[in-house]
Amino acid sequence: MTAMPPVLQTSHPRPEITVLTLDRPEKLNALSYELVEQLHEALDALAADNTCRVVVLTGAGRGFCSGLDLGAPNPAEAGGGTEFPRSGMRWQERIAHLTAKIHRLRQPVIAAVNGVAYGGGLGIALACDLRVAGPAARLCTQFIKLGLGGCDIGVSYTLPRLIGAGPAFDLILTARAVDADEALRLGLVSRLVDSPLDEALAVAETLCGYGKFGVESTKQVMWANLEASSLEAALHLENRSQILASTSGEMRDAASKVLKR
Repeated sequence: MTAMPPVLQTSHPRPEITVLTLDRPEKLNALSYELVEQLHEALDALAADNTCRVVVLTGAGRGFCSGLDLGAPNPAEAGGGTEFPRSGMRWQERIAHLTAKIHRLRQPVIAAVNGVAYGGGLGIALACDLRVAGPAARLCTQFIKLGLGGCDIGVSYTLPRLIGAGPAFDLILTARAVDADEALRLGLVSRLVDSPLDEALAVAETLCGYGKFGVESTKQVMWANLEASSLEAALHLENRSQILASTSGEMRDAASKVLKR
């Protein structure tokens, strides 16, 4: 079997921080079969990595990710030997599962959106826990323009939770592009800076200064409580998390540092 060309770069500014860089700059980091498979492999490795505390996801060159590579929308390798339409569905599911894997990672994932994030690229960015953008960022759902339904790769789940149902309907149905300033105003991104990668790394450094259990449990509780049926259910989950944190020893260490300031 021929080895796939490397289209995903992994680096470690420090052992606790992993940077994943989508590396197809000539295609604005469009999602090819090779890139999707290498992302799956990297995310699986991070899920079992006890050293990594925070993940930063970005793109090489001028783009974050321009979505599916339309030059090979249904690559033969992705079909797993099945015939169309089953092969197309298998490929679609393989791409969509990237967002679920990002969402499930216990480490916080920060998207450094340095350029276009269209279609599947937007879906991947929305699956991250934080998004920081540069002035060149431009975000668009894209799907409905391609003759598909506007809801794809988890966008109909993540987008309304981030910006509300009304603005989400607008962006998904019209597929209009949003520039960096509007993305900040809508809440699609939380920070707008000249260098999104540097800012993402600074945030990652901050998170590494907090207790490991506290950071991981905060991510889990935040996402779980977006689905909570009541305030009481949310409080129950928060209370359990805090009790577990207090037994980990990290809380005592953190309190000692605060008292010494």
